[in-house]
Amino acid sequence: MEAFVQFTLLSPFDAAALALLVLGYWAIGWRIEHPGRRPSVTVLMAEHRREWMREFVQRDPRIFDAQIVASLRQGTSFFASTCLLAVGGVLALIGNTEPLQGVAEGLGGDMIPALLWQIKLVPVALFLTHAFLKFVWAQRIFGYCSVLMAAVPNDPADPRALPRAMQAAELNIRAAWNFNRGLRAMYFALGALAWLLGAGALALASLAVIYLLWSREFASVPRAVLLGEG
Repeated sequence: MEAFVQFTLLSPFDAAALALLVLGYWAIGWRIEHPGRRPSVTVLMAEHRREWMREFVQRDPRIFDAQIVASLRQGTSFFASTCLLAVGGVLALIGNTEPLQGVAEGLGGDMIPALLWQIKLVPVALFLTHAFLKFVWAQRIFGYCSVLMAAVPNDPADPRALPRAMQAAELNIRAAWNFNRGLRAMYFALGALAWLLGAGALALASLAVIYLLWSREFASVPRAVLLGEG
């Protein structure tokens, strides 16, 4: 009964801000992957990954390509490990909210029940867990891509060479998209931390994250370079 009373301390503004966070994550992700006539950096890079595999068929030796894939897998592994550590830290904080209560008291805030702190940390843990799973899946798909690249015949004239290379390209693209989804989840996990400061802070942080992701995909210098405008 006491837990229910504490849960009702969350206002409709909290629910609205949380809905904005979740819907914002889904909406910006869908927009980036289905941009329409104005391509995002993610979509532009997908075509460059296909072009990479076309060049891969002609390249001899192919050590350079192997190094690139190894670098991509290393970056994915790093972020997966980082997410796992972050999830552990958030879960530890959920289990002991006294540090947060101490900060709130130091800033002159009111006494907030521990359950409310725990509830507000749950979205952070969920976004980080989602990011970890995306990074792990991207790591596996990059591995599949590596195997297909190794199966491409050395002779460019071999009829199996280009089809297998293009299969590797599609796996490479799928791995990259999952990697990007993991990065977006990390961005929103950071935004979700603002809920500790209140519903207004969460709403502002959600809008800031959405704008940041939109600008990097649709209004950034790298995008202009990819389009030959930079």
